[in-house]
Amino acid sequence: MNTPTEKTITVLIAGGGTGGHLFPGLALAEAFQEIGAEIHFAGSSHGIEVRAVPRAGHPLHLIPVRGIKGRGVLRKLLGLFMLPAAFISSWRLLRRVRPRLVVGVGGYASGPVVWTASLLGYRTAILEQNTVPGLTNRKLGRRVRRVYITFPESARYFPEKSVRNLGNPVRRAIVESLSGGASTQGNGPLRIFVFGGSQGARAINELFMQSARRLAAKGVILRHQTGAADRERVEAAYREAGVEARVDDFIHDMAGAYAEADVVVCRAGATTCSELAIAGRPAIFIPYPHATDNHQEHNARSLVQTGAAILLLEADASPDTLLAHLDSLSRDRLVAMNAAMIAAARPRAAAEIRDDLLAL
Repeated sequence: MNTPTEKTITVLIAGGGTGGHLFPGLALAEAFQEIGAEIHFAGSSHGIEVRAVPRAGHPLHLIPVRGIKGRGVLRKLLGLFMLPAAFISSWRLLRRVRPRLVVGVGGYASGPVVWTASLLGYRTAILEQNTVPGLTNRKLGRRVRRVYITFPESARYFPEKSVRNLGNPVRRAIVESLSGGASTQGNGPLRIFVFGGSQGARAINELFMQSARRLAAKGVILRHQTGAADRERVEAAYREAGVEARVDDFIHDMAGAYAEADVVVCRAGATTCSELAIAGRPAIFIPYPHATDNHQEHNARSLVQTGAAILLLEADASPDTLLAHLDSLSRDRLVAMNAAMIAAARPRAAAEIRDDLLAL
């Protein structure tokens, strides 16, 4: 068994690519920092981790890896061709950092790093944020000591002895700012926060541009994260229609954006679901229809069943269906959805996962 030679606990967190994978890793890193642990991240050169991890003050080690599943033939071949280098790079990183714990959070780099760590005898674990796990986590789940799940529906994919249902870690700023937060809806205009994940969502952006004049007539106030590609177009559409809106390509202060909103219109990634629950913010989910194994729709339905959210499939999304859902949001319904969201929250997930890992 590999053990750290220094007194400080060293933790290697592997994965990223999107905020849905990376942000739980950053939240877990915060929990380990509370006990003085040294944190390292392993990721790829083309994911959100390239800017977010250094911004959080952690060293980032790049693994030469690309995705394989669900891509074109050439991309699959490139991904397969790069795998040997990814495993060699992972082995070198582990020998250099010598962590006490290796945790995979999903994303391309998670697979080779966690697999190699398990072969070398390191204490390993993965976070599975979604109701339906992807191929990599299904494989890793048979090798690691712990699998931390967010939704009980995903337990059936992993060995029972290794599964712990402790929730999805959420960053401290969001927990501290919003835990137990009440709806801000009063007699004023409806405040809507719109976003499509860390990179934006073209379909959601188009939907709101098409709905701009009707949103202006309704008198709503919008905060919209569009992603870099669509910001100017969305901003122009709102300006022309007379919508009161603040448009950003990326928002670092998600806690503030949630706090200002009465309802959130967004994708249904697991991290988004977890943050909304802690914030107590009702949601209209428009799941990404091409997500692996349709996991976003499954995530959304889990909260829709509790009364915390509304489901609007992308295939059904139009100005008519969007406005119909917005018109259905009476004050009483928003209050009920707020309570249902808070009931689903797991604000201590990061600390509980940290403590369970330390007991390995």
